[in-house]
Amino acid sequence: MDRQPLTRAGAKPPARATAQDSSVTLMNRQARLVAVVLSAGLLGAAALAGCSSGRSGSSSASSAAAAVRQAASAAASAASAIASAVGGAAGGAASALASVEARASEAAAAASSAVAGIKGGLDAKADVAVGPVTTGSDGRAQAQLTVTNHGQQSYRYVIQVNFTDSGGGVVDATAVTVQDVAAGNAAQATARSNRSLSGEVRAEVANAVRY
Repeated sequence: MDRQPLTRAGAKPPARATAQDSSVTLMNRQARLVAVVLSAGLLGAAALAGCSSGRSGSSSASSAAAAVRQAASAAASAASAIASAVGGAAGGAASALASVEARASEAAAAASSAVAGIKGGLDAKADVAVGPVTTGSDGRAQAQLTVTNHGQQSYRYVIQVNFTDSGGGVVDATAVTVQDVAAGNAAQATARSNRSLSGEVRAEVANAVRY
């Protein structure tokens, strides 16, 4: 069936952050911080060596070596701390993504069960058309459905509508019931997502039966 993009006035859908994006950003910060610490240590060693007029050569060299060792130790500590932060951020992002996918899967399963639960229902996907997806006042995605009864008698309809992202992945789903559409007539209904959805969202009729 028709799959329409979510329309938002004058706004470009935000890019979806991933766990990999967060990890790369933090790793880049880690590398920059380690470089700064090492540079500071080396500059300190050079300063000690240059200001050795009142010390012997061996004393200056010893002080410079100590400064380098201190800088290296500080860099190692910083790298360890930031690496731990990277792992924690990546784990948190992955957990959040898994939670969203789990909720979408549960919603799709519930909508599918509602359709499958109609005994003796006839396939009616061809009777349902989906309008453009918009955002309601409650922040949830919504799509207008037009149900046309092409049969010879009055029918009720149960329709599963999947909300998907730009890649076709299901992000939410719902079941819509339309009561008593007379033969040859059409009726309007609205499919609403169970929660607010971000990014580009489309709607499609996954299944529909009449009975």
